[in-house]
Formats: sequence, structure tokens, C-alpha cells
Amino acid sequence: MDLMTTSNDNKSNNYKKEEIIHGTNVSDPYRYLEDLDLKETKEWLKTQEYQSAEYFSKIEKREDYKFRLQNHFHYTKYYVPERVQSSLYFLKASEKENQPKLYVKKDRDPMTKVLIDPNKFSDDQTVALSNYFVSKDGKYVAYGRSKQGSDWQEIRIIDSDTLEEFSEKITRVKFTAIAWDGDSKGFYYTRFPDPSTQAEENEGNYAKVYYHQLGSPQEEDRLIYEDSEDKELGFQPLITDDYRFLCLYLRRGTSPKNGFYVMDLDRIEKGFLPVFEEGEAEVRYISNNGTDFYFLTDLDAGKKRVIQISINGTNGALKEIIPEGTAVIQEARMVHQHFVLTLLRDCCNELVIYNFQGEYQGMINIPEFSSIIGLSGKRNHREMYIGTTDFLSPATVYKYNFVVDDLTEICRSKVLFDQEEYETRQVFIPSKDGTEIPLFITGKKELSLDQPHKTLLYGYGGFNISLTPQYNPGILPWLQEGGLYVVANLRGGGEYGDVWHQGGMLSNKQRVYEDFIAAGEWLVDQGYTSPEKLGIYGRSNGGLLVAASMIQRPDLFGAVISSVPVIDMLRYHKFTIGRYWVPEYGTADNPEHFKFLYKYSPLHNVDEKKIYPPILISSAEGDNRVVPAHAMKFAATLQEAAKNHPDASNPVIFRLEKKAGHGHGKPIYKIIEEWADFLSFLHQELTDE
Repeated sequence: MDLMTTSNDNKSNNYKKEEIIHGTNVSDPYRYLEDLDLKETKEWLKTQEYQSAEYFSKIEKREDYKFRLQNHFHYTKYYVPERVQSSLYFLKASEKENQPKLYVKKDRDPMTKVLIDPNKFSDDQTVALSNYFVSKDGKYVAYGRSKQGSDWQEIRIIDSDTLEEFSEKITRVKFTAIAWDGDSKGFYYTRFPDPSTQAEENEGNYAKVYYHQLGSPQEEDRLIYEDSEDKELGFQPLITDDYRFLCLYLRRGTSPKNGFYVMDLDRIEKGFLPVFEEGEAEVRYISNNGTDFYFLTDLDAGKKRVIQISINGTNGALKEIIPEGTAVIQEARMVHQHFVLTLLRDCCNELVIYNFQGEYQGMINIPEFSSIIGLSGKRNHREMYIGTTDFLSPATVYKYNFVVDDLTEICRSKVLFDQEEYETRQVFIPSKDGTEIPLFITGKKELSLDQPHKTLLYGYGGFNISLTPQYNPGILPWLQEGGLYVVANLRGGGEYGDVWHQGGMLSNKQRVYEDFIAAGEWLVDQGYTSPEKLGIYGRSNGGLLVAASMIQRPDLFGAVISSVPVIDMLRYHKFTIGRYWVPEYGTADNPEHFKFLYKYSPLHNVDEKKIYPPILISSAEGDNRVVPAHAMKFAATLQEAAKNHPDASNPVIFRLEKKAGHGHGKPIYKIIEEWADFLSFLHQELTDE
């Protein structure tokens, strides 16, 4: 059924309100909200802005939260340095800086120099330094600028000695790496066609790899590789440690099963040699010794292993160097002729070293319940740099010397928060089907379970992403008030390897919600909290998680924060880069996929007969990864359902962030405002009784 009308009074009626998909009549009354330029959409947003402002203006506690959050967020933030030749490059943000600066420190120079200050990119600090790549000789830095949280970037180049910028600006890029050549005369990168030459549905398609010569305009960049027959295939360039080979990662959407091609730059006439085809396995380059390449892969090893393949015109036999173990190998590098492996064991990191022959050499001790947030070093370096964090501590950066086996702390962020009063514990709880799900519980020491505590449960459960202990200043006021912060490691993530990921994707996605609901039930059953005091929070795919869990168990939760969420599971692939997620979610275009997508899609399962808990749905006007329409349509649907239920009085708050995107590059002052709203909402809606 197509309910198209031609009313001139209300253009929103020109959008489908129902359609038949694979024989099922699907309602979509708020589809017009997908059009942000529509008058009715603008009026709806204006109403939501007024209602949201009115709601938060009545919460006296909000200003107190904002003041305390400023104290917690305004600390010096350190990042892991990278050595290039005789210089160290590193990011650092001083106490009140909204964006971290890029610094360079030359070994023979006592002074540290600011190379790039993104706080000066724009008056409101909403233009961010998204990434940077240093040339082989350290003379040049190519870096990306992202405006207002957009995935689209602009690449610029700066001379690290003179601080002069090159005139060229490279546009139409997103998600690209930059691979400098061995002469530091240019680099390889990936870009997309001019949007004006493409249909809207092809945004993010037809990626191509180019070579850019320093000092030349982008129009003269040389095409290196494309696949015109497979428009959805993406590419990432990489130069090997010896600068002899140009490599390409081939990816389809967000699937971890990438391809890997290699071209000898001394024999470019032979083109690229396929080492792994896309979809075969997850493969990551570690290093190479001539034509002997070393990879981290999940090929025949769900928790990954290190292998060697000889590339000599044709692919040689595969040789196993480090076998699959009981822990997931999360990352592998070669430093000082050693394999350095970041392991993931029960959702926490370990750091171990193997020699070139794959023989175990030992472990580098890092704090308990911590994560490695950065590791740098190259094959010929005698030192590497390591960054760690946990739920109660921001980044600490160490230097490890292989020659003398010495780990030295070089910088630690100091915060106005007494970590000694709090602790993190880990428990394992049964899901609906008996699978054990890990939970991290952070709160005050000597916690009494005589009465339930306000609890915030966080999860993600998707895209092979592992949730490990991370520091978030936003939750500190919550902890100081006696609240608990709980992180659930759900299926769909990568915490226990490929099987764990596959256990929560496609037709298995419902298991993720069952895992999360089981976590909430366990916290209530054990006396940690009660439904009235249990809040849930998730972002992006995690926003989908909390929305679906709320729809399925509205009685279990006292408040819900769904941030930049994926909500419309029947149309998500029609917006911007949504089709990248098809390997994870499936697509409603497939009749078999439609069945399970329609069954859990939050937008299509709102029941006007039910009363849902208070919910804050947040989005950002510049989010071109998960478009605001998801959050907007969900808010409108829930508000209509509440209006039609005689006993429904719980608020449905829609919050739209201006000059922001999916979250990356967001200035600190905006993060503070966001968390002030989050904490105020939880304070207001979770009962103290």
C-alpha cells in the first residue's frame, strides 16, 4: 500500500506512511522526519528543542553537575608518542584545551615544539585534528581535519621544521590511511568521487586509491587502484616497514574479513598480488623480512594467530609462527625484532613478547583490570611506548627498553578524584541460554547490598568491538554520589574471538539483547539495584541495544539514555554509510533477514498498550554516520504512544547537539554539556525511594 498524497498544505504527507515489504504491511508515519530541510521537520525540531530546554531548566542539580564535570574533564591528557627517526611526535591536551595539540620533540633539542594546534582551526573548536601521518624522514606530516564531527576529512600537509603548510588541500576523503613513500615525496591515500557526479545513494561508494605528489594540486593525483565492478569495496593503503611494498586492505563495509593485496614498488608493472581475498579471513600486516610477510589472522583460528607467508611472485606456503591460544590476540607489532602481542583475556589486556622465531620471552606487567590504549615502536627500535587506562584512572604512558628489560613511567594524568575510594570488580553471569557474560562493576569500596543502589548499565555488543576498561570523567559524579557503573561484555563484540562476534550478529542479534537483559536481571536479583534505580546507556549500536532492550523489557529499567542510535532496522542501509553495516545486521531487502530485523527493530515494535520508562534520546545535527532521523523517528513514535496511553506520564526527551557529529572530535565543552544533561536526567528519573 502506498499512501502518497499531493496535499500542498502539509508536505509531510508526500512521504510514505506505510509500505508492504515481503508481504508485511509496515507502518512508517514519521518518514518525513528523514528530510531535515522540510518545513514540518524543522517545526518538529523546534518543538523538541523547546521541550528539552524546559525539562532540563527545571532540574536544579544540573548546574552542580556541570561544575563538577568541568573539574573532572579539565586535566592534562597524554597520548602515546611515536618515534620517527630522531624525533618524538605526540598529542597532548592541557587542562582546559578542547582539542589535543600535536607536538614534536627532537632528541637533540631541549625544547618541545607545537606542530599543529587544532584549537585554532575554528573559533568554537569544532574543527578537529582527526589523524596524522609522519613521512619516513620525519620532515613532513600529512593530517586530517574534520569539521563538526563529520566523517569527511580534508588532508593538509605541514613541514615539521618550518611549520609552513603546503598550498594543496585534499578533499573527498573519509576513513583513509595515508601511506608515505620511501622518499618522502608524496603519499598514497583513498578518496571518493565528487558527490556532484554521483547519485545520492552512492555516497561512500567507488573508492579509489591515489598517489599525491607534494606541491601538486589534487587534480593531478595519480590513480593507483580501483575496482569499477564492485562499487562497495573499500581500500586502505599501507607501506611495508622497508618501504618496498605497497599493500592494500580490501574491505566490504564493517566486516572484519578483509582482503590483502601486495605490489612490489620495484616491479610495479606486475601490479598487485592478491595474498588474501576479501571475505576470506581477518588479516593484519605485522611486518616483513623481504618477501616473507608476517600477519595476525583469524584464519582457522577464532582467537587469532601469527603466520608467515612468502611472497615471491606467487603466494608461498603458510607457516604458523605463534599459534592460537586461550586469549584473543587483539593486536600484534614487531618491535626490536620481537613480536609484541596485546592479548585480551576476560576483557582485560595483557602484553607479551615473543622472539622472531615465535618463542615466548615474557610478559610486561601492566595494572590489573586495565586496557592498552596505545602502543608504538618499529622493527629497528630498541624502545616502545605503551599507554594504559582503566575505569578509575586516565592515561599513563610508559617506555619499555628491550635491551635492559626496563619499564619506566614517563607521564601520568593527574585528576581531582580520589581513586582509592573506589574499586572495580568483575563477575560472570548467565545469559538466557546459559552463556556466561562478563560484567565490570565499579563503585565505592566495601559496597553494602542491604539496599539497592542507583546503577548505570552500559553495553555495546556488535561489530567485533571489545569493551575493555576505559576512563570516562562523565561517570565520576555518579560514582561520588554512591552510584554503580556497570559495563556488560555482550556477544557481538570481539571479547572472546570470532565465535563471540558471530554469536551476536545477523540472525543471532537477539542474543545480544538477551545478554543485556540478563545483566539487568542479575543486578536486581543480587541486590545491587532495583528496576526503579536501574538506568541503561548506550551509543550508536549501543543506542540500538538499549532501545531494543527497553522495548522488550520496559518493566526492568527505570531510565534509558539512547545516544546517536541506530533505530530503523528496515531502512538504516538507505542512509549515508548505513550499507557498510549490512554484513553485521543484514538487510530488509533480503526476505530472510527482514524477518529477524522486523522482529527486533525498536521503531517497529513500540506498543501503545505498554508504558515505557523515561527515555533521553540524543543525536547530533552533523552526524553523517548514524543520521539523526533514526533518533527523531523513534522519539516521535514514543511520544505518540505515550499520548495515546491513559496512564503513560514518563518523559520522552529528544536532545539534538548543534555543530557536532557521531562523537569523534567533539570539543570538551560540548562533552561536559552532554554529560550534565545525562546525569541530570538520571538524577531526575531514577527514584530515591
